Amino acid sequence: MLPAAAGIKVSVEGVEAEERSNVMIRLSVERYRDNDDVDAAMMGRLFNRIDGEVKNALRPFGYYEPTVAADYRAVGRDWQVAIAIKPGEPVRVRELHVAVEGPGAADPAFAAVMANKDRLLRVGMRLHHGVYEAVKGQLTRTAEANGYRDARLLASTMDVDVAEHAASIDLVLDTGQRYNFGQVDINQTSIRPELMHRFLRFQEGDPYSSSQLLRTQFALDDSLYFSQVEVEPGNPDPDSLTIPISIAATKSRPTFSIGGGYGTDTGIRGTLAWTDARVNDKGHRFRAELKASTTTRQVDSRYDIPIGDPALERLSLEGNNTYQELADAQSYTTKLTPSITRVIGRWQTVTALAATRITEDKGAESTTSNLLVPGISVGLVPKDFLGEALYSRSFYADLQGSHSALGSQTNFLRLDVQSEHGIDLNYQWHLLLRGEAGVAVAGDYSKLPVIYRFFAGGDRSVRGFAYNTLSPVEEVVQDDGSTKLEKTGGRYLLVGSAEVVRDLPWNLGVATFVDVGNAFNSLHDSLEYAAGIGLRYRLPGVSIGIDVAQPLSSKGSLRLHLNISPKL
Repeated sequence: MLPAAAGIKVSVEGVEAEERSNVMIRLSVERYRDNDDVDAAMMGRLFNRIDGEVKNALRPFGYYEPTVAADYRAVGRDWQVAIAIKPGEPVRVRELHVAVEGPGAADPAFAAVMANKDRLLRVGMRLHHGVYEAVKGQLTRTAEANGYRDARLLASTMDVDVAEHAASIDLVLDTGQRYNFGQVDINQTSIRPELMHRFLRFQEGDPYSSSQLLRTQFALDDSLYFSQVEVEPGNPDPDSLTIPISIAATKSRPTFSIGGGYGTDTGIRGTLAWTDARVNDKGHRFRAELKASTTTRQVDSRYDIPIGDPALERLSLEGNNTYQELADAQSYTTKLTPSITRVIGRWQTVTALAATRITEDKGAESTTSNLLVPGISVGLVPKDFLGEALYSRSFYADLQGSHSALGSQTNFLRLDVQSEHGIDLNYQWHLLLRGEAGVAVAGDYSKLPVIYRFFAGGDRSVRGFAYNTLSPVEEVVQDDGSTKLEKTGGRYLLVGSAEVVRDLPWNLGVATFVDVGNAFNSLHDSLEYAAGIGLRYRLPGVSIGIDVAQPLSSKGSLRLHLNISPKL
């Protein structure tokens, strides 16, 4: 008898992708590969299972008659197993009947399932048990999620004729009657009952929908009024065709949070925040926040009063004091801004009027202005948006301006438009497209405050160039009377980026990108270009991005862009 072997090494040829993966899962020799006590007798027993295990593993993919040739031998203290598979002629779908019957047959929810079925199941395709089970599961889950609690499968068969290499599938769902939302029992004391009811995404008597129930849960969770929320359906009543709902919520407490990070644009940055999400039972909220980095310091306070749909709409009063370094200028800004946030369909609008005091230092020159700045921003929000924070915007536009009658030293309008899209090329490759365009029109541009001008360059702009360094230059008088060319911001902004990301194991990703853009005063000015590669590390609590970019349109060395953002 041979001494105990150290392990088993298995090689499989003839199948790929999910077929090979299922074979490896089923093989006993693979499950025992790390055992250090596999002797010759055990190896023989494991080997004898290979033929049956391979055939059982391939049957779900339509291969009912594979040919399996296997061999094994001892190599030192290891066993080496070689398996060659010929899948053979597959079973194909010869007859297919999938139907939805009953009172809910015309429900759009089932129409979506049937459309997806046409993509997954077709006459002539190779039989795939997983696809059959997926379509069957979609039918039953859709019935359950949309209140068809009495739905049942009248037919659920998959007959296989191995000799003919043909299969017949028959799937028929009877929906039964649809249930409606019944009585809603709410147990909470945090906010007034009328405000609580405005959070509900459904009303008593509406057709039952588990997605609307889940959206109600999310809306109440995101309100921050409650430390815990439970939204549960009760037992269906077959007589009234209703499903009662119970909601239980416990009051939240004020919270204090601290966060930090690092970015090439900002250097080390930190945040301190205090939030009282429920100032009173009317649902008023208050938040105070201090942000600081090497280039900015900002103190914010905000008081929100819910209006309309309280998950989405509010009346706000915000106070803000900010110090910024904008290229070669320094800006101190204090604002008091009342605003109204509304959501219509998939569009969110914020209308505001900012009472603003701006002090700017440019060389030896210091100017202070007091003005009112009306503004409106419009953003496209995701379907079923519930007011949560957005980390990217498919479309966002901000328009603001002022007039001499409102205290401005010059009449001006400023428009900034941004767009960002992610496209999944497949499950591992992704294309990220980002663009921004801006224009500032002023009666006397020399009097336009720097904070309303445009700059480019940096981690979220044109990588390969330092933060806010792409800008027109002006001759500025220094304290000693000499003059110096300084970057003072442009009338126009144009930035675009294309990035291809490849997912890697362990939450890693590698990216390659091309960035283009500039801030300029003349549409005839040239754009700057850069390209580079990057590494992404994504975790629930932190996101780390490292990019190395090389300017292509002008002389410059490689530039490192690092962004570390904990989510606390």
